[in-house]
Parts: sequence; structure tokens; C-alpha cells
Amino acid sequence: MEKRFPVAAGVLFGLGLGGFFDGIVLHQVLQWHHMLSSWYPIRDLESLELNTLWDGIFHSATYVFVVLGLFILWRSAHRRHLYWSNRYLVATMLIGFGAFNVVEGLVNHQLLGLHHVNELAPRAQWIFWDLGFLLWGAAMLVGGWLLLRSARRRTQSA
Repeated sequence: MEKRFPVAAGVLFGLGLGGFFDGIVLHQVLQWHHMLSSWYPIRDLESLELNTLWDGIFHSATYVFVVLGLFILWRSAHRRHLYWSNRYLVATMLIGFGAFNVVEGLVNHQLLGLHHVNELAPRAQWIFWDLGFLLWGAAMLVGGWLLLRSARRRTQSA
């Protein structure tokens, strides 16, 4: 039986870590935006409470991604056909993290306008922060995909 790496586990870890980075760094530490801050700007305690609630719901969803990734990895770990690879893990986590940024950036920033990356910057600059977030995500997706291809070629030639 061919040894295989649990790609879904790495992608789910990357999705979760991407969400944690966004929520912890951009929502909490830098306080550039909150989950619904374009719809409900932080102008009073009530809007802060609403945004904090939705930040928590968002964090809960990203937590579920990590738990699912751990579950898949755990289920796969006892099998003899599991292929342990740092390269595969980093590649799939980059794919998940990049996918998180691209989807979150397109859906929440552009389509729904729930929030923008840096709402502390002048409003005319928000699009540049949003585009930078999308480019960063796309770069991680491409980098992860290239690393995954490299890992697969390396595995096949071994």
C-alpha cells in the first residue's frame, strides 16, 4: 500500500491558523477591524458588544477547522500507510492559510463589506489594504501549491 500524507488535515490546520491570525492580530491586537465593523462601526458599547460576539463566533469556526484537522491527522496517524513529511505539512498549511485569506478577503471584505483589513487607515486607502490581504493569500496559495508539487515529485522519485 502506498504511503500518503493526510492533505485535508494540513489544509484544515492552515484554514484555522489563518483565521486565528486574522482574529488575534487584526481584530484584537491591532484592532484594525472586527467581524461586522463596517456594518456596525465601534461607536458605542452596544456595537462593540455585537462585534465582539461575532468575533467570538468567527474564532469558534476557526477553532472547528483546527479540531477537524487534528481529528483527521489522529485518525490517519495509526495507519502504516501514513507518510510523515514536513514539506507536505507546510505546503498544505500554506494552501489552507492562503485559501482562508482569499475567501475571507473576497467574501467578507469585497462581496459583503462586513469589514475591511485596516479601518483605522483613511477610507480611501482601505482598498489597498484589502488588495494586499488578497495578494498575501494568493502568494501563500501559490507557494503552498508549488511546495506540494515539489513534495509529490520528490516522493514519487524516492
